[in-house]
Amino acid sequence: MIKLSVIIPAYNEENRITATLRDIDGYLEKQGYTYEILVVDNGSHDKTVQVVDQLSRTTVQNCRALEQEPVVAGNNKGNAVKKGITEAQGQYMVFMDADNATPISEIEKFFPYLEQGIEMVIGSRYLNPETVKIRQPLYKVILSRMSNILIQIVLGVHIKDTQTGFKAFNGRAAKEIFKHLSIYGWGFDMELIAIAYKLSYRVKEVPISWEEHGGSHVPLKAYLQSLLDLFKIKWNSLTGKYSPK
Repeated sequence: MIKLSVIIPAYNEENRITATLRDIDGYLEKQGYTYEILVVDNGSHDKTVQVVDQLSRTTVQNCRALEQEPVVAGNNKGNAVKKGITEAQGQYMVFMDADNATPISEIEKFFPYLEQGIEMVIGSRYLNPETVKIRQPLYKVILSRMSNILIQIVLGVHIKDTQTGFKAFNGRAAKEIFKHLSIYGWGFDMELIAIAYKLSYRVKEVPISWEEHGGSHVPLKAYLQSLLDLFKIKWNSLTGKYSPK
């Protein structure tokens, strides 16, 4: 029987996390596999942890909150996801965004590939644009597309959407990949892919449903930071940082 771990990094998400958790639990409880939901709070200043704790005691099954202190100032989403992966016990593991932009039901598209032994499956907004229900503002789409072209050139990977917050892994591969993670900010998605390739893991990109909900914590400066991270990742790869130990 499949055991799925769902990891949700959360930063000041008290207003959205309830709907997301109820949606996830409502879907998964009807499936023929076991599951756990790990919400990793990343230094929130609101009541995210208290809301999750209350839900876990009342209406949401197999759910618990983990608290992760940020390792540096600013965004540390990668660090939160890493903590969730470290704690998770699933045969398969998926991390998704707290705003529920991609519903958990999309994991069904991933299972055939995971069951074939593919170690990492990436959700993509760009393989089939018809699956994107509400799009990002045009400037974000343009920046994202331009950034992706650069990512493919620099890292030598053929992934059209590296940054979507819906990615799944074989459990053992996830723990090995995240053991090498060194970038915890906006560039961590790129580093995950670079590490997976360096470890000779197979990576599959799959079109997913995605809906822009607004309220994103991604500032424009994140694109500049991601650019700097990209070249750091390339250097790490060239110098053997991601090689099997």
